[in-house]
Amino acid sequence: MMPKILLIEDNEMNRDMLSRRLQRRGYRVITAQDGEQGHLLARSESPDLILMDISLPAMDGWELTRRLKASDDTRHIPIIVLTAHALVTDRTKAFEAGCDDYDTKPIEFERLSEKIESLIAEKKPS
Repeated sequence: MMPKILLIEDNEMNRDMLSRRLQRRGYRVITAQDGEQGHLLARSESPDLILMDISLPAMDGWELTRRLKASDDTRHIPIIVLTAHALVTDRTKAFEAGCDDYDTKPIEFERLSEKIESLIAEKKPS
């Protein structure tokens, strides 16, 4: 069974483009357009990985990451933050919030794809 990715992104064009590219790579993709919807889907769908935009309506990506990492049900799910903010302080903030990796927008798909594959491989029980 192919890994399931939850993509939480409020920009419809980014969400559509990224989910199509991930599906072509063989991933099952579920999408959320705000933090609250992302929180519900993370809990109900148990994705193998979450791609999280930071600037989200309803609940931003920092808060959502902290909530997911604080819950026994979702803390095991790797989270890659996607952000247009490329400052060192943003990277630090991402790891402090509990993110497993960090990638900047505009997305360089090959680099992101390698990070996804690496985190999903790490998560699999040996």
